[in-house]
Amino acid sequence: MSRKNKRKTEDKGSEGGVAGFLGNLTEIVERLGELAEKTKEISGEGNLSDLGLGKQLKGVYGFNVKVGLGEDRIKVQPFGNIKRDRQSGETIVQEVREPMVDVFEEDDHLRIVAEMPGIGPDDVTLEIKDDVLTIRAEQGEKKYEKEVLLPRSYSREKVEFSCNNGMLDIKCFE
Repeated sequence: MSRKNKRKTEDKGSEGGVAGFLGNLTEIVERLGELAEKTKEISGEGNLSDLGLGKQLKGVYGFNVKVGLGEDRIKVQPFGNIKRDRQSGETIVQEVREPMVDVFEEDDHLRIVAEMPGIGPDDVTLEIKDDVLTIRAEQGEKKYEKEVLLPRSYSREKVEFSCNNGMLDIKCFE
């Protein structure tokens, strides 16, 4: 029996307490190890100014680890502008960055928080189509875009936002 399966068998019936906590902590460490292995594939050094765009681009890459309840207890979500091209398999730096986004279901509204350094309220454009929110922002050379899948459809008239020091706070009311 593998260590992972053995741990799941031992932890059945002890959802809470120390055993449950240690089981979750072990799973987080294992997932981070897997992520470290995957990031080795795209790590390396290179000159990002020679991409045929005539200007120097900055590569931004990170990931957000979310721990919760349910089947998908641990989610690792990447953000930034460094992507792997699906056709060629090569790593590319895009001009548009994907911001880090968190979604919270609060008592009377859905709250989306996006981190976009250098962006102000006049730089932001929001678009809602069915249950997909598209966030776009541009200030000088800083460009951001992110599609967020919402738990349900919202009307654009019932969406408000504020932006302070690059932190975009969006509230969707029912």
